[in-house]
Amino acid sequence: MSRNSITFLGTGTSTGIPLIGCKCSVCRSKEIKDKRLRTSALIKYDGFNIVIDCGPDFRQQALTHHINDIDAILLTHKHKDHTGGLDDVRALNFSCSKSIPIYCSNDVLSSLKKEYSYAFDKHPYPGAPKFDIHIIENKPFTIKKIVINREGKSVEKRLQITPIEGIHYKMKVFAFRIGALCYMTDFNVIPDKEWKKLNGLDIFTINCVNRTHHMSHFSFPQALQIIQKVNAKRSYITHLSHSMADDNKGIEGTHKALSKEVPDNVKIAYDGLKVFF
Repeated sequence: MSRNSITFLGTGTSTGIPLIGCKCSVCRSKEIKDKRLRTSALIKYDGFNIVIDCGPDFRQQALTHHINDIDAILLTHKHKDHTGGLDDVRALNFSCSKSIPIYCSNDVLSSLKKEYSYAFDKHPYPGAPKFDIHIIENKPFTIKKIVINREGKSVEKRLQITPIEGIHYKMKVFAFRIGALCYMTDFNVIPDKEWKKLNGLDIFTINCVNRTHHMSHFSFPQALQIIQKVNAKRSYITHLSHSMADDNKGIEGTHKALSKEVPDNVKIAYDGLKVFF
């Protein structure tokens, strides 16, 4: 049986790295691990292919990582850097002859209907992307797929996913727990009632955009404190920005520099990193 895995398709904040027009040390870095597309992940779990967030770089990410089929796209929230690539599922509509299942909150769906109005028309243009929308709330939900068993019969396979609700500035957002993995991004508050969902993790990912306080994301010190409290076997920091560096103060923010500042069981994620669990 194949092992479960998470591939970090993108690990950058909303602008990506390098930032257009910026000449800071991070944006000028020639190290491939400092080139960051917008944040997204591919999770392969128990035979399911799951993409979390589908930002503006999705086409490039899908081609790079040979994503030829998707069983579900889970959307954490409605911001464009997490939903701006959904038009590109059209290619999978054609090649897989199916609508792509998308799991999101009602708030996210309202945004999608504005951003992709042509896909929700009563009589949509034939080339519009085809979404199979499933509304989720802050309670476990199940994704499904049909597989062929050893006897050659079609059977329904199911996977339960647990959302973790958090705050991103003033917006409610979701992290997702799949088995012993939790993928969290764009949080700056984890409500007290949600912490129990983070018990017993093997893999934990968390967002961080800079070293100091941020109104809608965890800072580097906050992320490390939460990682310590969650106490997963392995943790990964993602959704990084070039602001992890402060050139005026001589503070470095490259992948190499940040990797020296974290405990052994914590890693700075980078685009293309694949982790088995």
